[in-house]
Amino acid sequence: MPDTVKKVVLAYSGGLDTSIILKWLQETYRCEVVTFTADLGQGEELAPAREKALLMGVKPENIFIEDLRETFVSDYVFPMFRANTVYEGQYLLGTSIARPLIAKAQIEIARKVGADAVCHGATGKGNDQVRFEIGYYSLEPDIRVIAPWREWNFKSREALLAFAEAHQIPIAKDKRGEAPFSVDANLLHSSSEGKILEDPAVEPPEFVHMRTMAPEAAPDRPFVFTMDFEKGDPVAIDGEALSPAVLLTSLNKFGHDNGVGRLDLVENRFVGMKSRGVYETPGGTILLAAHRGIESITLDRGAMHLKDALMPQYAELIYNGMWFTPEREMLQAAIDHSQAKVSGRVRVKLYKGNVSIIGRTSPLSLYDQDLVTFEEGKVAYDHRDAAGFIKLNALRLQVSARRDRRAESSAQR
Repeated sequence: MPDTVKKVVLAYSGGLDTSIILKWLQETYRCEVVTFTADLGQGEELAPAREKALLMGVKPENIFIEDLRETFVSDYVFPMFRANTVYEGQYLLGTSIARPLIAKAQIEIARKVGADAVCHGATGKGNDQVRFEIGYYSLEPDIRVIAPWREWNFKSREALLAFAEAHQIPIAKDKRGEAPFSVDANLLHSSSEGKILEDPAVEPPEFVHMRTMAPEAAPDRPFVFTMDFEKGDPVAIDGEALSPAVLLTSLNKFGHDNGVGRLDLVENRFVGMKSRGVYETPGGTILLAAHRGIESITLDRGAMHLKDALMPQYAELIYNGMWFTPEREMLQAAIDHSQAKVSGRVRVKLYKGNVSIIGRTSPLSLYDQDLVTFEEGKVAYDHRDAAGFIKLNALRLQVSARRDRRAESSAQR
């Protein structure tokens, strides 16, 4: 018999799996269920989630649907991109960065309605269970967490479908059997995993891709636009100021139309296994290139190189669900400080899956053409100074070489 739960807040998409979880919670825990559906720009109509929850006996006042798109981009996506964050050299963390916001919103609703538990629909093999639950415990240390995939006795997809039919839970025709792959989507990306994608030796079929056209089918002429940055964040496209979510939506459209942002990746999950995923991050791919472009003329070399050294640790923290941790906040403070003068404009060219930065300007630029020109510049730079610079940097190597030569001579005697 499970522990007594009075009221639980369920992260609810309105899909088959979370609808089954909703009914399972009602039957197993005999508790009041509160549903929370977050609009993170997944591109789905969310009104049906409310209707389905009502049909399953959830009280109207216990149904929460929140538009979190602007918060998602401004408070999670943009801070992450200030660090040029990439996990294992390629993945832009589209799924990972959404989980702390969902967890935070769930906890806030739990406090509001007086719930003593929260529930998610993540499986027992994936990363999301870790991300959700570490988020919950970080914000509400004594909250009860229910993870149905680790608790219930369903052994197969057929058993889940049988449960759904027995309780009159609507089943879409394409759900009657094994799904070809699973999908997670938000305003930053879409990810597809499982089933037909599990063999990493086999190229993903074209129909898997939902956010981008094939690069081969993209226009035969480049698409060029400008992006303005203020303190490390994008604020305008072609001179037009846009809110964070609207700006990312525009970049997604540009990326889609030019075949930008596809990734076929085998990654290392936090729980210990490797998994293959097909990711599409059109706007994020453009943003990463543009941000590095503006940093290239505004960020000091030492700060840039330190950021690049810290970034893998920062990326791993986000991937592993450690957003609400002291170490992530420490790194974020350093990253944000580095962005104080990262402002200006970049010109971006998209062409058949490629992103090129073809221009950079900033009133805070560190680029000095008089210093770097091959012609004699106005700024005093004495070429002879380089000789001492080189000798001092070579000194330790000279000492080592002389030692090795002495040792070699002694060995030959």
